[in-house]
Amino acid sequence: MPVEFLGIAATNEGSEVTPRSGASFDKEYTLALARAHEEHGWDRVLFAYGSGSPDPSPAAAYIAARTETLQILVAHRPNVSYPTFAAKTFATLDRISDGRLAVHFITGGNDHEQQREGDFLTKDERYARTREAIRIIKKAWTSHEPFGHEGTHYRFNDFVSDTFPVQQPHPRVSFGGSSSAAYAAGGAEADIYCLWGEPLARTAEQIAAVKAAAKAAGRTDVPRIQVAFRPIIAPTEELAWEKAHRTLARIKARKAGAPQSRRHPLNSPENAGSQRLLAVAAESERHDRALWTPTAAETGGAGNSTALVGTPETVAQALLDYYDLGVEILSARGYDLLDDAIDFGRHVIPIVREEVAKRDAARPAHIFSPSGD
Repeated sequence: MPVEFLGIAATNEGSEVTPRSGASFDKEYTLALARAHEEHGWDRVLFAYGSGSPDPSPAAAYIAARTETLQILVAHRPNVSYPTFAAKTFATLDRISDGRLAVHFITGGNDHEQQREGDFLTKDERYARTREAIRIIKKAWTSHEPFGHEGTHYRFNDFVSDTFPVQQPHPRVSFGGSSSAAYAAGGAEADIYCLWGEPLARTAEQIAAVKAAAKAAGRTDVPRIQVAFRPIIAPTEELAWEKAHRTLARIKARKAGAPQSRRHPLNSPENAGSQRLLAVAAESERHDRALWTPTAAETGGAGNSTALVGTPETVAQALLDYYDLGVEILSARGYDLLDDAIDFGRHVIPIVREEVAKRDAARPAHIFSPSGD
């Protein structure tokens, strides 16, 4: 089965270890980072969403117009725009990019962050709204006849778009989460289901839960699985672990200098994904071949925060362990964003692609892809 690599489309050089030096949207840096991904073997980049961050859609349009092959994943929260408007926005982006767009739907795992933009629904209500929004957007992308909708969260009459995506039937829908409500929503609606980097056994359990949810929703296919990590690589194992501990020290120093209101909650995150990462970190600092958890513990399990540490060969083999579970999309983001994207593209991606090609060549033709039943 094919393997894909997803990087980050940051709009400035700031990270957990580095404060940004200029505006939140630095055009030159955004373009340099995107082109580094395009030139070093990555398939796509994610434009993330934050309540106070640059709007990912126009940032994505800026990059789409200045790259040739790099695919774009745009994060979207359904609370920030009406589904009919969102459908037109994304169809336009797919046109600008000549069919290189996918959309990542974020339900929201933190009440305070959601309330910053006027969203006061409960978590379960948010999941129900996300499912409703995805269905409307898919229909708006594909329906050439006017249609209406009357649901729990949205109501409209006689809508038809004159703007349709290049991709048929529509751009891919990406979704993430680690709760039963997330599995149900994403299992029913997603083309890609996104997980954060957990130990292999726990990841296998989550993949099974997503497949079961897809089957319960009446699907005959299942979402492709994506897992995200923070790779820390160096020429030798010793140097890689030295780099890992330096990175952890930089995270601590950066956090200590941040305003209290912007520090990550360490003890009781609301979302299941962060709770799971903290539980994994509490069990052990190291899991499986190369998974390292102190980076997750130090940031309160905030987002993609577990590391893979080692030489490029070690990290590549660790990624292949997840591929062998049925993970088809590998998401990776370093801490020094530009340099790490180049290093990972040069030294890790080629190893993984070569090994995947060997596995595919050796697989009998009658064996189904791990993404199937």
